[in-house]
Amino acid sequence: MFKGVLLGFACYAAYAVSDAFVKSLHGSLPAYEAVFFGAALGLAAIPFIRKQGDRWGEVFVARRPALWWIRAITGAISNLSAVVAFTHLPMAETFALIFLMPIFVTVLSVLFLKEHVGWRRWSAVFAGFIGVLVVLRPGFRHLGLGHFAAIACGMAGAVSVVALRMAGAHEKRISLYGAGVVGPLAAGGVLMLPSFAWPTMQQWWLLAGYGLLAALAGVLLMLATQAAPANRVAPTQYSQMLWAIGFGYWLFGDTLDWPMLIGIAMILGAGLFTLVREDQVSGWWRRMKLV
Repeated sequence: MFKGVLLGFACYAAYAVSDAFVKSLHGSLPAYEAVFFGAALGLAAIPFIRKQGDRWGEVFVARRPALWWIRAITGAISNLSAVVAFTHLPMAETFALIFLMPIFVTVLSVLFLKEHVGWRRWSAVFAGFIGVLVVLRPGFRHLGLGHFAAIACGMAGAVSVVALRMAGAHEKRISLYGAGVVGPLAAGGVLMLPSFAWPTMQQWWLLAGYGLLAALAGVLLMLATQAAPANRVAPTQYSQMLWAIGFGYWLFGDTLDWPMLIGIAMILGAGLFTLVREDQVSGWWRRMKLV
């Protein structure tokens, strides 16, 4: 179990460094172009994700096609909005808003899965949204595209989670991972056709770090959930906030005032409580065939 948790921390460290690479582009490439090349490099993980007996064509097909398409579409929205958010916002603020995902999952599960949610989880939902108001302070701070993009990223991730729950344990890992890569690849490719700008050498290095580290993180996540229960690995994702604060301060000159830090703490606490409290989180990870 200890090995799995360590791999979980390594996985989310890789994701955080990947995000730092794409932020280092500073918007010099359109978001959809960064997403396209990042997804193309993300294909490098498929040989490691693929189990013996899986067919390569299963990257593009699923036993339940609706699940594959939802995963592909939400993957495209999530990746595009994440790049936009990291381009426009401090890393810590971006992660705080993306980490609304478990709270969105709770709300969507009540609406679409008719799950019973007790007062403790509703209290966490309420606390999380209060934290958002503290971070955003509408009327006192300028709210821009980055804020809405970060929230859209969290919402898209939540829709993907709920869709996986609705589908049950029917899909292969290679199909689910494939949809999460092919969706952004297709969306980015289509969007960049009218005005493609060939990256410079420096931009290539940053794109390589973005895509390959994300692929490495996907493989590490698989290994982590093979070595430890998924509900032990899942909370390690919140370690990304430490990386975000460090990278933001040392690499990008980000500054966070006290109200924002308090709001971030409220969002993280609410999300982590929801994640740990909800028994079905581990079931969702098993449905992704990562254990």
